[in-house]
Amino acid sequence: MAELPIAPVTRIIRNAGAERVSEDASTTLVEIIEEYARKVAEEAVSLAKHSGRKTVKKEDIIEAKNKVRI
Repeated sequence: MAELPIAPVTRIIRNAGAERVSEDASTTLVEIIEEYARKVAEEAVSLAKHSGRKTVKKEDIIEAKNKVRI
């Protein structure tokens, strides 16, 4: 089950220039975004733990984003 709502993702696709967007397209993009976000979050948690912290900071997210590839 998706965590992110579909409507904002549909708007993102429309803002990218699409005139029409199928529900399958929006749902698929939601799945891709959530998979990427999960990988970034896992890496950020790992970085925070490695630094001896329980709190994930902005810097952890940015560094994780630079490490994670889809």
